[in-house]
Amino acid sequence: MRWVVAAVVLFLSLPAAADAARFAGVVERARELPRLHSMMIAQDGETVLSHAANGRSVDRAANIKSVAKSILSALVGMAIDRGLIKSADQPLAELMPLPPGADPKLKAVTVGNFLSMQTGLERTSGRNYGRWVQSEDWVSFALSRPFIDEPGGAMLYSTGSSHVMSALLTRVSGKSTWALANAWLAEPLGISIPKWQTDPKGIYFGGNNMTLSPRALLTIGELYRNGGLHKGRRVLSENWVKQSWEPRTASRFTGHPYGYGWFMRQICGHTAYYGRGFGGQFLYVIPGLKASVVILSDPGRHSRQEGYWWSMSELMDDHVVPALARAASAETACRG
Repeated sequence: MRWVVAAVVLFLSLPAAADAARFAGVVERARELPRLHSMMIAQDGETVLSHAANGRSVDRAANIKSVAKSILSALVGMAIDRGLIKSADQPLAELMPLPPGADPKLKAVTVGNFLSMQTGLERTSGRNYGRWVQSEDWVSFALSRPFIDEPGGAMLYSTGSSHVMSALLTRVSGKSTWALANAWLAEPLGISIPKWQTDPKGIYFGGNNMTLSPRALLTIGELYRNGGLHKGRRVLSENWVKQSWEPRTASRFTGHPYGYGWFMRQICGHTAYYGRGFGGQFLYVIPGLKASVVILSDPGRHSRQEGYWWSMSELMDDHVVPALARAASAETACRG
């Protein structure tokens, strides 16, 4: 198959030509990945790389798939900051009604359990995803799954858990998740968050199919990197950033630790916190290198196809992080 890739590469805010040279290898590797649609990198508060391919734009909204779980976690943290939820340790049953006939164990499941995928409930992702999204009541369906582990047990990645949090936000605030995202996140950050998919009851899809531009997503990454501050303004509490990045469980697929909507792994000796989505959507925050990285790809193809997941890891490990480390004059354990 012959691939024709139309790439547009822009370097913004680079203080010297030498800096562009440091990221030249990143661009070269990105051009070799035809499923990659866009990539942006910020370091030390400056955008150092802006790349778009195949007719895409870093300023046009794209489906970020499950990276939305990281953003939904931020909204829950903002609800806690505003006193609408006491804490992540508060049981869901104290905040919204449970489905009739729900397992009594559900009364012990906390907000934090939903955010860390530790409810113990059978997953609504994977082979169960189709039945779930075809149901008439996504929230009741997710909460009515049988318990296959104890609350607070192993990680059971389930988009239904994130969707319950979207319903919770609407319940405690009286506003839609989209309205909250605009008031609490988009407006103070100066970004746009378009409307996205809702369930049959009108609840905005929690944890999937949100659309954001790569530039907007990079701004959210920088918000976390700066401990919840944006241009000196407090948007999210620093405590919530720390709670979100605290390892609570781990993926059974990768072994990477997971907090509240964020995975974490070591890259070249640096801790990277990341959200990921189907098809190869990523938001990385690497505090030790003062960097945030956005990579968006074709959302219609599984990242495991053709080894694309490993291509994304290789891009970060062998190209992006070493380039960031050179720019920061930092030690790195990786080649590049």
